[in-house]
Amino acid sequence: MNKDSLRISSIGFVIAVIGFAVAFQFVEPSPPKSITIATGSQSGAYFKFAGDYQKILAQEGIQLKILNTKGSVENIQLLNAGKVDVAFVQGGVGNAQQDPNLVSLGSLCFEPLWVFVQKNLNVKRLNDLNGLKISAGNVGSGTWAVAQQLLAKNGINPSDKTILHLSSAKATQALSSKAIDAAFFVTSPASPLMAEMLKNETIQLLSFERAGAYTNQLRYLSAVTLNQGVINLGRNIPEKNITLLAPAATLVTHPDLHPALQNLLIQATQKTHANGSILAEPGLFPSAKYVDYPLSADAERYLKNGPPFLQRYLPFWGAVLFDRLKVMLVPLLTLLIPLIKIFPPTYRWRVRSRIYRWYEALSDIERRAKNASSDDHAKLVGELATIENEVKRLKVPLSYNDEVYNLRLHINLIQRTL
Repeated sequence: MNKDSLRISSIGFVIAVIGFAVAFQFVEPSPPKSITIATGSQSGAYFKFAGDYQKILAQEGIQLKILNTKGSVENIQLLNAGKVDVAFVQGGVGNAQQDPNLVSLGSLCFEPLWVFVQKNLNVKRLNDLNGLKISAGNVGSGTWAVAQQLLAKNGINPSDKTILHLSSAKATQALSSKAIDAAFFVTSPASPLMAEMLKNETIQLLSFERAGAYTNQLRYLSAVTLNQGVINLGRNIPEKNITLLAPAATLVTHPDLHPALQNLLIQATQKTHANGSILAEPGLFPSAKYVDYPLSADAERYLKNGPPFLQRYLPFWGAVLFDRLKVMLVPLLTLLIPLIKIFPPTYRWRVRSRIYRWYEALSDIERRAKNASSDDHAKLVGELATIENEVKRLKVPLSYNDEVYNLRLHINLIQRTL
């Protein structure tokens, strides 16, 4: 590459670098490599789900830190305080008007309300629990959030002293030892705790005969059926179809969580929940339905159209990098197109200017020769010889040599004229 070409290319490169530097100010920052999720107790389904997500995100180089909490109410508080990035929230607990800065990434699964009672008690409906000793979940848990609404609708004062607030593990022990008469649980049917309770022959699971009335009054609840024998066909557990009320577990976050991480979390929920459960058909979850908070824009696009185009064909970080730098394509095209058009004529002008500048000197000599004396003619011949020597040393690309030879012919023409 000759000096002229190198000089012009350097100027173009500097302009392009400046354009990229300006455009880089608008490039979205890369996603953090570590985020925190609020779950619930270690014995709950949320903790198990978080463990599954953790493994999936680790494959993409993202560390998911799991924080155990008392439940959905505390999870919302942690989100509002900015202490966690994402959290599990049970349906019916969240309130979009009270927490306008939170968004949902979709619902994940049905979490039925399980009400176990001592088998020797004549309990058929929730209002039959009046005056009995009940465990209704820890204060701040999703179980208590649902239980207190249902108890109140059945004429039972939620602040009654007979209502205890025990953890799931302690409530199970108390029910097995007959220290309490009934216990409320809100958890996944895959929970080992529920399988254990269903096998206990001294207690029974309450079926909600008036499920339609509850779902009409509490819209976040859905009526689901636990089919006969679905837990254990050999022992026929349960012995009959049982109707349960079920809020949906949802994943909640901040709107400013990096879009790539939102998409990655939804991918994790798909891998974990898309196969369905004994209460949900495959493909039902994750879903845009059954949410208390509005879907984030990224979650809405994902649940409607699937994963972003780049993440379908590229590794996570490759897709993120390309997506971040796509804004650079604008200045790249804006600069390259005019530079490509300008470069050839600029280069031609630069090379020809080294040739054509001698024509001004030749014109000057020819003009002065008209009225010159013999001594002046000798000086002009000397100047012309100097020009000729300079032109002989002139180096230009081969494609421009014809113009150099034309210049030398013109020099000879003036020499003959003198």
